[in-house]
Amino acid sequence: MIPNTPPDPKSSLTGAASPEELEAAQAANEADAQSALQAELDALKVKNVELADNYLRAKAEAENARRRADDEISKARKFAVESFAESLLPVTDSLEAGLLLKDANAQQIREGTEATLKQLKSALERNRVMAIDPAVGTKFDPHQHQAISMVPLPAGSTQEANTVVSVLQKGYLIADRVIRPALVTVAAPL
Repeated sequence: MIPNTPPDPKSSLTGAASPEELEAAQAANEADAQSALQAELDALKVKNVELADNYLRAKAEAENARRRADDEISKARKFAVESFAESLLPVTDSLEAGLLLKDANAQQIREGTEATLKQLKSALERNRVMAIDPAVGTKFDPHQHQAISMVPLPAGSTQEANTVVSVLQKGYLIADRVIRPALVTVAAPL
């Protein structure tokens, strides 16, 4: 028979574990923490790969959009010139037809020239090229007019200073952008 040994009063009263049990519990806690950190690291790696992939896709998409925009701009320029050239072809045809007439009189030449000028003006208007031809007395506009000279107004004139007296050469603009200002003489201030 085994003698009855009383239990260790320290272990039963405090519920403390042995150092081996504490070490095992600490190791288990560290293993759980390590496992949790490893899982978090793996999740972050997956997220990093996903974000890198999204970044590369977005970068490629932006590059493709830039390339498409460049192509569209190039085509727009090309076809804008093509449209303008097409509208000038009838004018060229009329000029060539006029030059083929060997026995034309002055009246026929004038009529042909007027018809050709009408075609040219129509082609320019279709392509939004508008003449700048200010009327006498129009206020001088430095954005659309270029003053060649200033002339004194005759005595008794009702025209104001800094207004157009005469147009020496028409100007032109495309869609409100001046490509050549009108050359004008301007009334000098008194």
